[in-house]
Amino acid sequence: MTGTADTWIAIGITAAGCYAVKLLGLAVPAGLLERPVVKRLAALVPIALLAALTALQTFGTGRHLAFDARAAGLAAAAVALLLRAPFLLVVAAAVLVTAAVRAVAGG
Repeated sequence: MTGTADTWIAIGITAAGCYAVKLLGLAVPAGLLERPVVKRLAALVPIALLAALTALQTFGTGRHLAFDARAAGLAAAAVALLLRAPFLLVVAAAVLVTAAVRAVAGG
């Protein structure tokens, strides 16, 4: 029972935090948001977040770094991107290389 209550408390705190951030965003003067530096930073934030998420999901295993089939798949995707392959081909290359490395490694 405690686990369920803890989950709902975490959901409630997260929801309140999101609402507070939304209110804070509405309180920021429009002139501040129109500055070139703010616009450049706002354009870079999604890229940084996606890169961090990709790195965490690729190399993270609990509290340790792991270099396994996922890293090989990411490397294949990077090569496909450098060759200016279409997005679906980039994804397919990552999937195929990851599956091949797992098949060869036995797991």
